[in-house]
Amino acid sequence: MILDNFQLTGQVAIVSGCNTGLGQGMALALAQAGADIVGINVSAPEETREQVEATGRRFTDLRADLADIASIPGLIDEAKARHGRVDILVNNAGIIRREDAIKFSEKDWDDVMDLNLKTVFFFSQAVARHYIAQGGGGKIINVASMLSFQGGVRVPSYAASKSGVVGITRAMANEWAGHRINVNAIAPGYMATNNTAALRADESRNVSILERIPAGRWGVPADLAGPVVFLASRASDYVNGYTVAVDGGWLAR
Repeated sequence: MILDNFQLTGQVAIVSGCNTGLGQGMALALAQAGADIVGINVSAPEETREQVEATGRRFTDLRADLADIASIPGLIDEAKARHGRVDILVNNAGIIRREDAIKFSEKDWDDVMDLNLKTVFFFSQAVARHYIAQGGGGKIINVASMLSFQGGVRVPSYAASKSGVVGITRAMANEWAGHRINVNAIAPGYMATNNTAALRADESRNVSILERIPAGRWGVPADLAGPVVFLASRASDYVNGYTVAVDGGWLAR
């Protein structure tokens, strides 16, 4: 039956940046589909742990600052030691810095590019090596953005990093599809999370954003549940190098 292809029972998913917001929503969705979750965060993901464990799945809490890629091999080894295998990677951890392009600093450029792009590539590389050694393939899901396709305003390094995420998603898919490794991405639109609280509190900005979204509302973390489970499951075995926009129609406007 087709619905069986969406089941993740017995699989293990690493989800970075899952203590709140979109990462939390994706971790919960994967758990609801049957996967055990390894969360990698800087701060305690207590709410996420509670939500995942309420589904009957295991949650393993690992702490790391992923801007330091030296920590990545040890995190994968720890996940394997705790669960025996890894089947899914969701590269969600990221940051944004806002400043006029004319005044943007080298530090704000490097900090964003390091975590949002460099870490995504090297975590994917490390997991792909594991998948090849483990046999049977695996799934890598990167988190892109509407600004993978648009320039944005006052976020030059974020726009550059998220454009790069789409590029390396395609590049990695080209090289690893033959190993049964599916590399794809999700590009969220305007989502009601902590990162957008200021925008939603600004009445005029909020109205202008909603007027541009055909769906007429901000997205919520649960809107990523279907796409992330699809891309993590056997149902997407012939989907390679694609970026799914989950934006209420923003990019189609």
